[in-house]
Amino acid sequence: MRTMHVAFAALCLLLPGWAAAGGGPFGIDHMVHYDDSGIWKRSNQQILLYGTIIGIGASAVWYGEDDTFGNTAWRSVDAMAVSAASAQLLKWTFQRERPSQTTDPNKFFQGWHAQSFPSGEVATITAAVTPFMVTYGHDHPSVYLLTLLPLYDAVARVKTHGHWQSDVLVGAALGAGVGIWASRRDSPWIVSFLPKGVQVGYVHKWD
Repeated sequence: MRTMHVAFAALCLLLPGWAAAGGGPFGIDHMVHYDDSGIWKRSNQQILLYGTIIGIGASAVWYGEDDTFGNTAWRSVDAMAVSAASAQLLKWTFQRERPSQTTDPNKFFQGWHAQSFPSGEVATITAAVTPFMVTYGHDHPSVYLLTLLPLYDAVARVKTHGHWQSDVLVGAALGAGVGIWASRRDSPWIVSFLPKGVQVGYVHKWD
């Protein structure tokens, strides 16, 4: 649970305009100044997302389930997959319009084109880093710096009007919760459906 507490504390401090009154389910949602420049550029957000997915997926296959790092990577893969699927189901359910579509944060149930709540990207990146913090954080506190990755993405998604503040908060909560669940399982889930060679890890084939 310490992982989730660290993530939420940092997110509350860094989200732009956190203290400002607004609408939405928590009363915090409001428009912020649009900024798609510098580190906040949408292309940088996409590099982080796809780089995280590819990097963790490759690490899982390379090191395998029997390696501590590889096992953690596979749990991260589980968490990313479940978080992404869960976030999409919630998007289809709540059908909330993005800040790029409306200035009203209370626009829920607007049709299939509205998919703002929650943030799937923030959920995925949070899910990706949580198993590593659960596994290594106690002995190596610097691992908690991984929290900065979903924090950056959360702020960037709000600044580029991809999401409201509550979207990224719920996305972070979803990703952290699923990440902790994946970390506490007896064994990784997805790897159990894959060939034995993938489970062992390709690096060990040449040991």
